[in-house]
Amino acid sequence: MMDLLIKGGILPDGTQADIAIAGDRIVAVEAEITAQASRIIDATGKLVTTPFVDAHFHMDATLSYGRPRVNASGTLLEGIGLWAELKSLQTKDDIVARAMDYCRQAIGKGVLAIRTHVDVTDQSFQTVSALLEVRDRLRDVLDLQLVAFPQDGWYRAQGAEAAVIRALDAGVDVVGGIPHFERTMADGTASVRRACELAADRGLMVDLHCDESDDPLSRHIETLAAETIRHGLEGRTAGSHLTSMHSMDNYYVAKLLPLIAEAQVAAIPNPLINITLQGRMDSYPKRRGMTRVPELLAAGVTVAFGQDCVRDPWYPLGSGDMLEVAHMGLHVALMTSPDQMKEAFRMVTETPAAIMGLDFGLQAGKRASVVILNAPDPIEAIRLRADRLAVVSNGKVVAETKPATTTLLAAPLQLRSSEVPAPTHARKSIEPD
Repeated sequence: MMDLLIKGGILPDGTQADIAIAGDRIVAVEAEITAQASRIIDATGKLVTTPFVDAHFHMDATLSYGRPRVNASGTLLEGIGLWAELKSLQTKDDIVARAMDYCRQAIGKGVLAIRTHVDVTDQSFQTVSALLEVRDRLRDVLDLQLVAFPQDGWYRAQGAEAAVIRALDAGVDVVGGIPHFERTMADGTASVRRACELAADRGLMVDLHCDESDDPLSRHIETLAAETIRHGLEGRTAGSHLTSMHSMDNYYVAKLLPLIAEAQVAAIPNPLINITLQGRMDSYPKRRGMTRVPELLAAGVTVAFGQDCVRDPWYPLGSGDMLEVAHMGLHVALMTSPDQMKEAFRMVTETPAAIMGLDFGLQAGKRASVVILNAPDPIEAIRLRADRLAVVSNGKVVAETKPATTTLLAAPLQLRSSEVPAPTHARKSIEPD
């Protein structure tokens, strides 16, 4: 007796299969499963996928747009300044309430794992304690992975390294940093080295805000790759943003890409935010700032898209919908071949899950966390930003959406079949010479 049976779904690779679930595990994925189940979901013709995963977010700031005021310049630096002011105004309860609100929205969109950077340079430590509480509240539904992030700089902010260590001691999962925001390039390099040393000593992962700049000389990703190899952190390190690569010369990038691949450093660009914050000092032509995604992929680098921000000091929009992120990402990266669009879908599902070390998958024995979409395949799901018909987390249905229906009422739209114009090529076939 199964707890849940999903019938007739189309997997991302195009095969049709039933999925049998018992408890919090997938028991079988195969055609025509006949087992009895407490609940059966008819997913005939619908895409069934692993959950959406957001590998880069800032949950301590989410849904705070307009506090203390709006980012008038739209720049990264003004956003950082606004966030510094907000830290002194908000309370722990405020952070928890906003984070819980956002997580509910994201879960409804099929997002069942989020890596969020938590600003540890808030001297009250309430950002960390708030998100540890949120992680605990949601642990049965959502994987919330926390990064100890010194927003004001590892060396630029007094006591930042001690705050990172305090956060890790409290249970934060990943070592973070922001080398391009240090006072000097040398300090940025030193911060990368120290972050990797700390992660190696504690057996942790590293995820640095790295080279989020239009400056082609911001090259901390090179140091991150080298230190990853030095400390044996291959496969446990990520460089988020990497926007300076957009502006680097091709000769240097030709050296850099193999180094990133050798170090197995993952890249996490954030399309919506990178193209909004970067290029603000340009006239025309205006750079869009997102890193070289197709080139990274071609070099064998693991690349995932992140949401980054939703209605906060840096970005006034956002919905937590990773299909929206993939949609923008493939446009900006010029990834419009069928294979590239399918890759963009993986970059918000399978790939970020692998970066975070999560046990998601559509195979027997994997966690029973899946999403059913109102689309037949990944490309159509992105094109339509398809409704999430059902979201299953650890074997339990946690969200359902009934698709909206549209009825065309205007008379010219109500054509009878005999009135439908013939295709152009058909009309040509009967025209006289």
